[in-house]
Amino acid sequence: MFEKTCQNCSKPLKGRADKKFCDENCRNQYNNTINSDVNAEMRNIQNILRKNRRILVKVLGNKDKLKTSLKKLTDLGYKLNYLTQLYRTKTGTEYQYCFEYGMMILDDNMVLIVKKTK
Repeated sequence: MFEKTCQNCSKPLKGRADKKFCDENCRNQYNNTINSDVNAEMRNIQNILRKNRRILVKVLGNKDKLKTSLKKLTDLGYKLNYLTQLYRTKTGTEYQYCFEYGMMILDDNMVLIVKKTK
């Protein structure tokens, strides 16, 4: 008879016929190992998005909208290529959103920062 083993530690399995791991720790270790390269890239992107959001929050303060220079944002570490949504208005104006904070690039290297309201 064929004896099934844990996919992570290779210990013999007892119990259900479709069991793959001896316990939850082995299952977690196995999945973390399999997904580590994807998780690292996703974590890096998520960190950049969080930093972009923190910068927008800091610059906007408690205002609804604010016009500022693009250089000010980039000097604080804002990365323009990382956003969560593009929104185009009926007039064709495009906002780049980082979660609930939007930014519209204006002429003369200026930007308009807005916060999405519900």
